[in-house]
Amino acid sequence: MRARIMDAESATALPLLIDAEALHALIGQKDLLLVDMTAPEQYRCGHLPGAVHLDYVDITSERPPAAGLLPETASFNRRMRGLGLRRGRHLVAYDEMGGLKACRLLWTLHVFGFDSVSLLNGGLEAWQAAGLPLQTGYVHPSASEIELEYLGAGVRTAEEIRDRIGRDDVVILDARTAGEYVGHDVRATRGGHVPGAVHFEWSRALDPLSHQRFRSASMLRDELAAAGITPDKEVIAYCQTHRRSCVSWFTLRMLGFDQVYGYPGAWSDWGNRSDLPVEP
Repeated sequence: MRARIMDAESATALPLLIDAEALHALIGQKDLLLVDMTAPEQYRCGHLPGAVHLDYVDITSERPPAAGLLPETASFNRRMRGLGLRRGRHLVAYDEMGGLKACRLLWTLHVFGFDSVSLLNGGLEAWQAAGLPLQTGYVHPSASEIELEYLGAGVRTAEEIRDRIGRDDVVILDARTAGEYVGHDVRATRGGHVPGAVHFEWSRALDPLSHQRFRSASMLRDELAAAGITPDKEVIAYCQTHRRSCVSWFTLRMLGFDQVYGYPGAWSDWGNRSDLPVEP
């Protein structure tokens, strides 16, 4: 899956996952929008040159006990306009947490029909490890007039998931820790997992010895296939609030899976509803 960033001189294809050195060569292109999702204090101390800051709380909403829900369309549009997002720009997101926040942004943009995006492989940690320059202080972008529309792409509701339990052509992927999956670590009214869900923790996609960069595609495909997660199936990823599972969603999209969905609210919704089945 590739996207294009255009300037007056050239057309450069950008991959969904971009390495620090490749991104550094593009810094300054007018149609490149860098979005920093690190903590505010980290952003002030140093960020990629020209990167604008976005807080994670600006791209989610909650209806307790459910958290990690999608933002309201009007609110999300206001925030994206404030970043200077517009059609024809290519957005590259990064954070300092293994892609947890940045992948949630990319999934949300996908839900709202904007797919000209990339993730910085390894985020800020990999950028610094490569010895690349940082900028301090805030970048104040010019606002845009973009109007995004909720399309529902990449979303599955609790009811849709319930109706897919037991289907051979659907995999429900639990991206949480093993303790959460088996119900030892309970973070809702009920512990356990969606019946039939396959456990594949989100962090397995990353290499902690390589500055949180993604592991090789071939290795990931083999491990996913061993767990029954294959491109011919619909895959629905969830965690506690659909933050960790957004990394799983991104991983599968990066590997060429076409039928990949997320569950906003995730276990904070499912685990607190008595009308939905639970498997310990």
